[in-house]
Amino acid sequence: MPTRHACLWERALPYLDTRSNDIHTLYSYRFARRLVVLHDAAEPEVVLPAVILHDVGWSTVPEARMLESFGPNLRYPELRRQHEVEGARLAREILETCGHPAALTDRIVAIIDGHDTRTESRSIEDSLVRDADMLWRYTLFGLETTRAWFGNTEREQLDQLEAWIETRFHTEAGRHMAHGLMAALEVSADTEEA
Repeated sequence: MPTRHACLWERALPYLDTRSNDIHTLYSYRFARRLVVLHDAAEPEVVLPAVILHDVGWSTVPEARMLESFGPNLRYPELRRQHEVEGARLAREILETCGHPAALTDRIVAIIDGHDTRTESRSIEDSLVRDADMLWRYTLFGLETTRAWFGNTEREQLDQLEAWIETRFHTEAGRHMAHGLMAALEVSADTEEA
């Protein structure tokens, strides 16, 4: 991680110590770096800090209710929203502490506040954060983590990921990356079945 983001990462890390968010964030950050390169109009210093900080708000949600705050067992939608609102507040504090450019802070915070509950993206930066946030699910780590969360078989999880490619991504680049990652997951699944 470049030095300019190290302060954000170090300050975010204590808030990411839940739901494997630390590892999820590292995967999402790497995907975001690749997506930014493919979109000249995107501001990297909005996208990358937003990805680092997008899930710090989960630290405010009771651990026992997390898996019922998103996904197929949704019982507490207000907690999913809480993670966005509190995440935006914590992100602003971290950005200010690290001296991130004030002109970009409001844009970053606006992306975090709604990154899971808003259906529409508001900017190319918002789209890239959302796509990077989804892409980690298409890694072996993401597949195994989400399977464990919801009790799905590998085939059920792979089928769900396949269905999401056309409905959950906001950029063509994100969809292409998901297709490539999906191919790798299927090869791994085929190898294990053989």
